[in-house]
Amino acid sequence: MGDDNFAGREDLVNSQIILEVRDGGEFVGYIPKEEGHTGEGRRHLAIAVLIYNSKGQVLLQRRKHKIFDNIWDITGATHPLHKEDGTDETLEEATRRCLEGEWDIRDIKDIKILGNFNYFAKYENMCENEHCYLLIGEYNGDIDLNSGMGYEYKWTDKFKFLEDIKSQTQNFTPWAIKSVEILEKASFFTNR
Repeated sequence: MGDDNFAGREDLVNSQIILEVRDGGEFVGYIPKEEGHTGEGRRHLAIAVLIYNSKGQVLLQRRKHKIFDNIWDITGATHPLHKEDGTDETLEEATRRCLEGEWDIRDIKDIKILGNFNYFAKYENMCENEHCYLLIGEYNGDIDLNSGMGYEYKWTDKFKFLEDIKSQTQNFTPWAIKSVEILEKASFFTNR
């Protein structure tokens, strides 16, 4: 976690306003991002994004993260934000911001919401306490991983991804593990 890009990004991230929600995703109010992630945190809205390509591969990154650093994650993860104009980002807007900021992907089509889940994961005095939506989309263009967001990336066969995440859960973020449960229910892994 000693990367300068990671440290510089932290100030911007801590100034973000996120959406506090109940377990079912019902809006409660606005909170500073840090408040949602300190101690036991407060349940808040989040998204996880998985990009796949026409070859049957999924895009994974070894994420730079304040709590779950240097382990594998699906393509992207973020929070819908409360914007300065007083509106809130939609799930799709947050997804597009995430993909552009983390990968320089600007032209993805057909983003789909597959489902949602709640999870809580704690490390020392930090936590993730989220109602998270999983969004997926196909992308076959060029990518450029933002070095402030991840250490490395790989396109991997989706069946190999499923095998790895089930046999080596310690190597993956908690939201990636929960996302796989939704992918399985949606029959994502049944076709090549």
